[in-house]
Amino acid sequence: MRQSFRTPQKRSVLFRAPGLVIGAVAFGAAGGWTASDLLASWSASGGSGQSCRIKGNVSIATGERIFHVPGQRRYSETRISPQYGERWFCSEFEAWAAGWRKSKS
Repeated sequence: MRQSFRTPQKRSVLFRAPGLVIGAVAFGAAGGWTASDLLASWSASGGSGQSCRIKGNVSIATGERIFHVPGQRRYSETRISPQYGERWFCSEFEAWAAGWRKSKS
């Protein structure tokens, strides 16, 4: 009789920790995040080693979602407060895809 050796397959986080995924979705929805926001945030924390230096800021005056890239005039003074829906992005494309616009300054 032949023995069959199978290599264990890695399981996605969805199968390893379904409560974590459900909690993240529920928390995100309660905070006003869209599905694209959650996906972008998930991919940003994926450990790719990429530095996420783009600041996603919510305007106090208008509620508009604006992102700032390093080198722009207001970049250094912009602070990110996740409790207000603000966040970091790893690329301009990611910010655009999540529905944010680039700062004009």
